[in-house]
Amino acid sequence: MVVDEAFIEANLLRDRDQFCSDLELSPLEVVGCRNTTEIIADFTEYSPLHNGHLYCMNRAKELHPDALFVAIVPGLFDRNGRGLPYILTRQKRVQLAISVGADIVVEGPPMGIMGSGQYSLCLALMFRALNADYIPRGYISDDPKFKIILDYINNGKAVAPKPYKIVSMEDKKVLLEGKLHNDDYVIVSLSKSLSKINFDFKNKFIFIPRLEGVSGTQIRQKVASNDFTDLDKALPEQTISLLQEEINSNHAPLDNIRVNKRILSTVNESSYEQLSQLALLDEDTINNFINNRPFETVDEVVNNITYGFSKHRKNRILSVLETCIFKDEVYKYIDNYPQIIRILGYKNEDVLKKFKINIKNNLKGDHEIICQ
Repeated sequence: MVVDEAFIEANLLRDRDQFCSDLELSPLEVVGCRNTTEIIADFTEYSPLHNGHLYCMNRAKELHPDALFVAIVPGLFDRNGRGLPYILTRQKRVQLAISVGADIVVEGPPMGIMGSGQYSLCLALMFRALNADYIPRGYISDDPKFKIILDYINNGKAVAPKPYKIVSMEDKKVLLEGKLHNDDYVIVSLSKSLSKINFDFKNKFIFIPRLEGVSGTQIRQKVASNDFTDLDKALPEQTISLLQEEINSNHAPLDNIRVNKRILSTVNESSYEQLSQLALLDEDTINNFINNRPFETVDEVVNNITYGFSKHRKNRILSVLETCIFKDEVYKYIDNYPQIIRILGYKNEDVLKKFKINIKNNLKGDHEIICQ
């Protein structure tokens, strides 16, 4: 069974309409009152939701059993920070999160059309809008020097990723030489972004060692082959059941599928001026497109995208070509983010009421919450 590209395109066009509508909203104004019910705010992609995610969720809930667990699931366009599609639609990933224990799921930033620093800033702004009391994050490195970095962050001190090193933002001291695993990089980048918006994160992070033997990449590879052998060791039964259901409905897996005709149309038919307005595109890449078109395959397009510092750059640009989001729109979106707290799912009416009371206390305005 093969997923129909029209299904992906319909979701993408729907999300583009929502993105444009959200652009017209004013930014939320944060008051910063103490939450009536404490909030555990976790940013997780759930692509798919595996036992590592569940372990992190349960550990945080064990430490703070009276808090609401709020999962921030990446929003529009269903593309991750590396510019790659998710294995399931946003709606199904939300369904999974609620089914295994999340109390509330809210929409996070549209990661795939942004640079890593941009979506880290948006995440920080969402944590502030939610007035997060606790932020659980899984980490991978067992390097003692990385544990020093975690201690810095636990003490409310920001650290910053620099080329091939991690430094303290307070005294510029080099804390670690070399590169970090992506999950560990997210922790460092988030501390920097939280510091930039003056959000006090001292003692708010819950650092949880990553569960051994669970690899999202390996899970996606097996699912792509419709091979669920031994996946019960890595996935909750709810994830396995939903994946099989979506595969039978031709709605999964989505992680290797793009709307190729939109990418080719954008590259082949856009003027130089239009291409230059798209987010993340550099002049050399635009000139390559203009000089070498028409393109017949997306692989040809990829070969004409210049290399950058990030190894994910090409996939992010493919996502921009799919969505046709202009850089000025991205800047405006970030400047006003979050414009709304969009609730994508919730456990029951009681937790929804508690969450809304928190939000009403923390934000000004009458348009800050929408339930989808």
